[in-house]
Amino acid sequence: MTYDGLIDRKGWIFLGVLAAFAVAVPILNLLTPPDSALHVPTYAVSLMGKYLAYAMLALSLDLVWGYCGILSLGHGAFFALGGYAMGMYLMRQIGPRGVYGHPVLPDFMVFLNYKELPWYWHGFDWFPFAALMVLLVPGLLAFVFGWLAFRSRVTGVYLSIITQAMTFALMLAFFRNDMGLGGNNGLTDFKDILGFPVQAQGTRVTLFVLTALALALAYLVARAMTTSAYGKVLIAIRDAESRTRFLGYRTDHFKVLAFTVSAMMAGVAGALYVPQVGIINPSEFTPANSIEAVIWVAVGGRGTLVGAALGGVLVNYAKTLLTGAMPDAWLFMLGALFVVVTLFLPRGIVGTLVEAVGGRRARAALPGPAPGEIAPKLAEEGRGS
Repeated sequence: MTYDGLIDRKGWIFLGVLAAFAVAVPILNLLTPPDSALHVPTYAVSLMGKYLAYAMLALSLDLVWGYCGILSLGHGAFFALGGYAMGMYLMRQIGPRGVYGHPVLPDFMVFLNYKELPWYWHGFDWFPFAALMVLLVPGLLAFVFGWLAFRSRVTGVYLSIITQAMTFALMLAFFRNDMGLGGNNGLTDFKDILGFPVQAQGTRVTLFVLTALALALAYLVARAMTTSAYGKVLIAIRDAESRTRFLGYRTDHFKVLAFTVSAMMAGVAGALYVPQVGIINPSEFTPANSIEAVIWVAVGGRGTLVGAALGGVLVNYAKTLLTGAMPDAWLFMLGALFVVVTLFLPRGIVGTLVEAVGGRRARAALPGPAPGEIAPKLAEEGRGS
């Protein structure tokens, strides 16, 4: 089996496992009694949905870092923008059920003495408009940022610093009350989504299934991009951008497209994250969140797509366990994990496994005895003589 074939097989395994979870978790939540050992509580369903949203963010980052060499330290900004777009829709669904009972203005606007709804809130009471903004706002920001940066041939550590500055600037802006987006407290106290109660058990299960489907679709899109002729140019840009440019390719165009698609994936992940967690605030813009996403990709396996998603789930599951048991030590453990992976597993978990299996298959295909079998055979012949 070729290396590409192994990647295909790995992808099908990933999609199969994801489909199994999308079927099994709702069944174990809805159809098993609460006192059963097999029952999955509703809070765990939302927690797993959050992990899948993080996995989608990691996959979107791997598309640009693993295949195009763009180390973005600001992908959390696209995730947060998608989350805010969904949060604005959810806030508009509250209506007069808020604390102050205002039929149009959210509670925080009433508290801050807003007289009317800001213009950029109009349209968010309509779900299709909000869904469009989930894609359009992160995608437009990524397109403009990428167009300016890549045309100027900003690369390497300089590009990483600029992406980090971008998300830091957005964090400072969203912390301001006059932004009209909730300031420090953000957006919360959601009631309904598409007419269904957000806290209802069936809604939680549906959001989990939709997140799993979105992750599968994001993988298929990223897989189609990276295995096409376009993807081969991306890899060439990652490995030797100047040579690729000298061959006549407009490398900035390829990078802008990948960066924009990646940002839109991250925005969808953020939009699915918000109703399951129940809040979105400016802390999602903190550069530390974007750096954590880089660690997820490194742990799972850069340039594998599946590994990035796996890293997003595993690291966040470990974070859930360890922040409860040792909250003060989690950040040190996360840093140590990144150092260990960088030194001993530079290809990440999935990348190392794929390389090991591919190496064994290649050695098995060679004629004659395997390298480890030569010495025993010589020793046996010596004893026989």
